Amino acid sequence: MRTRLLAPLVLLLTGALLSPTTATAGPERPEPVTTAAEPAAAPGWTPPLSTRGRWIVDAEGRRFKLKSGNWHGSSGTWNGSGPEDDPGNNHAGEVGRRAPLGLDRKPMGEIIADFRELGLNSVRLPFSNQMIDDPRPVTGLAANPELNGLRPLEVFDRAVRALTDAGFAVILNNHSTASRWCCGVDGSERWNSGQTTREWVDDWVLLAKRYRSNPRVVGADLRNEVRRDVWDDPNWGLGDAHDWAAAAQEAGDRILTEAAPELLIMIEGINWAGIPVDGFWRDRPHLKPVATLSHTLVRSHKLVYAAHYYGYTGPRHSGATGIGETSDPRYRDLGRTELFAEMRRSSAYVATTPDRHFTAPVWISEFGVAKDAGAADRAWFTDTVDFLVANDLDFAYWPVVGFHENDRGNQWGLVRYDADGARRSVLDPDDWRSAAWRALASAAGRQGVVEPVRTWSMLKGTHADANRSLRAAADWDTGARKLTCPDDQRLIGISQRGQGGLCTDAGAPGLGAPGALHTVTSEAGVTTDWARGFTKYQCAEGQFMTGYSVRGNRVSAVLCSPARIALAGPGRTLWDDRGDSRPASGEGGDYATGFHKAQCRADEYAAGIAFSTAIGRAGTPDALYCRGLPG
Repeated sequence: MRTRLLAPLVLLLTGALLSPTTATAGPERPEPVTTAAEPAAAPGWTPPLSTRGRWIVDAEGRRFKLKSGNWHGSSGTWNGSGPEDDPGNNHAGEVGRRAPLGLDRKPMGEIIADFRELGLNSVRLPFSNQMIDDPRPVTGLAANPELNGLRPLEVFDRAVRALTDAGFAVILNNHSTASRWCCGVDGSERWNSGQTTREWVDDWVLLAKRYRSNPRVVGADLRNEVRRDVWDDPNWGLGDAHDWAAAAQEAGDRILTEAAPELLIMIEGINWAGIPVDGFWRDRPHLKPVATLSHTLVRSHKLVYAAHYYGYTGPRHSGATGIGETSDPRYRDLGRTELFAEMRRSSAYVATTPDRHFTAPVWISEFGVAKDAGAADRAWFTDTVDFLVANDLDFAYWPVVGFHENDRGNQWGLVRYDADGARRSVLDPDDWRSAAWRALASAAGRQGVVEPVRTWSMLKGTHADANRSLRAAADWDTGARKLTCPDDQRLIGISQRGQGGLCTDAGAPGLGAPGALHTVTSEAGVTTDWARGFTKYQCAEGQFMTGYSVRGNRVSAVLCSPARIALAGPGRTLWDDRGDSRPASGEGGDYATGFHKAQCRADEYAAGIAFSTAIGRAGTPDALYCRGLPG
């Protein structure tokens, strides 16, 4: 049983964190029909999807740009009070009926055909955790009567299959805890609002398993717009119950190991932190924290970062009017140059900065504007589209479906249906958004095969193990804090304190060979005195370091992997006991900000760590032994 606990100050802040995206146990869940049939028209891409640097690519290495729309409704349109089927109690009077919006007005196949006409190739499909177990049958879907009587999850199944049968990529999006409109102080602020982190992750594993035989279900967007509740902020890396970076890491790794190893894992930045009152600290961090703390999943090339932008919100403006409104500028108040700079520093830099541990695709998974918007919002939307095109970013418009009556009402949707199913579209001649939308949807950007690029991955073991290997035992050094690279990478950098590490496949992709990994806790394998007077833990000939462990900041062990090629070249010692020893190029980026680091060159591999427990020494990783890769 899931319950939503709303603090007593909700009424004071309701609306202060709004965006237009604004549980009960049930019987055993029926199994879906999950195998996607071949679409009538070739979809032009081959699943599964993965990443190469900043690009998403298909199974043949061709760039697959996410040109997405948000088809909401299953996550809820109800505002939280009164009868759920009363339009007055639903956002903008649009009753979703706990199903993708519009199924009461238009046959599902015709709606999906409209998506194709818009130029979309993918759909972000929001769901609530409550939807998964909701036993109440869906009713009122007059245009799709075969769906009436099904549970919300079963209707969601049918939408997933219809989309993928038509060749669309589907990204599942955990939008809220309860099935209601998002996104204020509403009981769904964080992934563990109204539920535990374990329940949230378990739901993700369940859904990922449910659709894993459908290869066109390509992504798991872990949580929508993580934000402050009345009392507490989310954070990025503090290691507590509000640590969004840690929760996303846990969910992503469990999905990839227990449920669906081919899914992309989409991680949104923190959407809002702080109190939206002048004089108090407040911020919309987005992806700014990624520069110093990025994610390394147990499977490489599966990470995508995401952010949301709306004209009425701002870098430090909650988007509220009245209570919760501050004197900060909204995005629509920024000039074009200032807007571009803000979007670059808050999210796009992750994609546009190459060769760093944080480099990844960036998906602007929500942005949008109304047909009846004012001049400031129109200018903002046009500028935002220009930014997306200029930076070749993946995108998802909110929302793709809306309602209208005589072209009146909520005018945000790309397609809008009246009660009889008559359509209005962003492609109509009288819709001012048409030119910008056509430019965005048709912008080619990078196309064709994307050649593999070298990968850098950050390890951070301050609050918990950073064991990203599937081959290594989960507790390969019992009682110590472990930092282990993904199995297709090698350790190339360490930090003296702060439990940091850097992994890479540069110069030697797939260096590891089958066979057991070896834990080294003595000097038995040392071949030369490469750090005189220091204790040295060194991998044996033919092996390379894939991880190390510490107790506090004191070295405990190194983990070594056999190599698929001969390794035994000359070595050199890098010291980090008094400063950085890193390549001047800065390749890989700063993976342990504020701490001394030692990092081998990209044409080397790490073979050992040296430390000392002599008087004045704390046993920290003081030196790194680097050996050259075979030329």
